[in-house]
Amino acid sequence: MIRGFLAAATMAACALFGGTAEAQQRLRWAHVYETGEAYHTEALWAAQQIKERTQNRWNIEVFAASALGNEPTINQGLSLGTVDIIYTGVAFAGATYKPIAISNAPYIFRDYGHFAAYRQSELLRDLMAGYDKQTGHRSVALTYYGARHLTANRAITKPEDARGMKLRVPQAPLFLMFTRSIGANATPIAFAEVYLALQQGTVDGQENPLPTIQAKKFYEVQSHIMLSGHITESILTIVGRATWNRLNEADRKVFEEVLREAATRASKQIRDAELSLPDWFRQQGKTVLEPDRAAFRAAAMPLHNDQAAGAGWTKEQYDRLQAIASATN
Repeated sequence: MIRGFLAAATMAACALFGGTAEAQQRLRWAHVYETGEAYHTEALWAAQQIKERTQNRWNIEVFAASALGNEPTINQGLSLGTVDIIYTGVAFAGATYKPIAISNAPYIFRDYGHFAAYRQSELLRDLMAGYDKQTGHRSVALTYYGARHLTANRAITKPEDARGMKLRVPQAPLFLMFTRSIGANATPIAFAEVYLALQQGTVDGQENPLPTIQAKKFYEVQSHIMLSGHITESILTIVGRATWNRLNEADRKVFEEVLREAATRASKQIRDAELSLPDWFRQQGKTVLEPDRAAFRAAAMPLHNDQAAGAGWTKEQYDRLQAIASATN
């Protein structure tokens, strides 16, 4: 009887410790955005949801503000298995699978509705599948990052005004298409170092969506904000191949559902913020200008399918994107 009791106790202990070990499976989610931005707050929301919906099997720790490295570093970490999930701009994903970066071509979208329709399109699903096949990772969701706008300490209202300026752009090849179209000198600088570079005059200006310009406080060291809307930026949520292979089918479904919902929630917050921020910047004493977008667009369009300028997609993929009808809401 004592032997039976000990055996039962041992089994119970094993179950307890086994369950604890399972509950303590931890994942690292890395990104370069600030803790107050929607990307981070929604990542925290997603981490909690995944924990609850998988009965504590997966605990995700979110590392913000380049804590685990800049974008090239965390993309490499995903392949090395040192991080499990990342947010990354499509231009950075395009360094591995070029067609996924098509949405980063300057002025490739007619308006926000065009991007919103693309986000739900079969074309995007095909491009994400191509990225997954190329890398072995699992691209799960696309989040709206915002229309990118120029900042500087002087007015830039037409392409010629930017000629020769040292413009900080992300460390991704496709951004050269925009700088080439306006004759600016592309200056790649890690995201975490941009504020100091602007403050010290290492670069003349930078370009980012309004919520990012606010969150990173770039407006403190730049007097002019030009609403150029030259690139409609978005970021992918990607689960590394080693991590994805560890998930059972039920957990994969949870991860996909939660990460896509988080992307939709963050996208709405970013869209709402960018519509209200021009007035906020004016209240801070900044000069907010409406440049000649038609002139900027005309300068960029001839480069859309120029391989030497960074185009890595087929004409068929480009035509499919242009054929997408804009969403009305």
